Amino acid sequence: MWVILMQLTIHPSIFTKIPDFKLGIIHYTKTIVSASPQMLKGRLQLFQEQLYFELLDKELTEFPGLAEWQSIWRTLGSDPLTNPSAMEVLMRKIRARKYTPSFHSAEDLNTFFSLQYEIPTVIYDSDKIAGNIQLALGTAEDGYEGLNNHFNTFDKLLLLTDDYSPFGSPHVDSIRTAVTEETINILQLLFIRPSLDSTEAIQLTEACAKMFTSINGGNHFSTVLNA
Repeated sequence: MWVILMQLTIHPSIFTKIPDFKLGIIHYTKTIVSASPQMLKGRLQLFQEQLYFELLDKELTEFPGLAEWQSIWRTLGSDPLTNPSAMEVLMRKIRARKYTPSFHSAEDLNTFFSLQYEIPTVIYDSDKIAGNIQLALGTAEDGYEGLNNHFNTFDKLLLLTDDYSPFGSPHVDSIRTAVTEETINILQLLFIRPSLDSTEAIQLTEACAKMFTSINGGNHFSTVLNA
């Protein structure tokens, strides 16, 4: 029996600007986060190397997912060149041959999903989230200490807020809700391309969930939230 203790809502203003906006939501319980198995480390490294050689002949905007999300940032009122998503930052680093090293089994899979499906993906320790969650556009007054070791603000950027404070974004996540090897319960969000239809969105979300639990164990419940 599943008991979801938090509710996640999307502010109506996002659907006003992006009518086909879709968010994949996966709750994991009883996971075991640890150093990544060699198979996952090797797969993540190889995938980044393959992308590097692709990027020798392609511009970032030639990747359909990245181009679509750049368009979304502009529609929401932000400049993707100065405020790129974490996915685009990863791609820029790969183009410079600065590959993302292995971190742990949960973060490595989250990175792999983002690169494979060309979508922003985020993970949070569910037990560090206070109450319900809303996804909305941030303001110049919204900010937090991020995993990039900087204080980040989120004017006109997608921002997740719980009953305590802002805690996450597809741009950079906060230290407060970070997943560690002590994490047991995890919330993963997939910022699915709006161009995917509902069936494809559900299939993508469930595929990620099954791969995640195949490595980290535990149980999962997945859904897609849209208008």
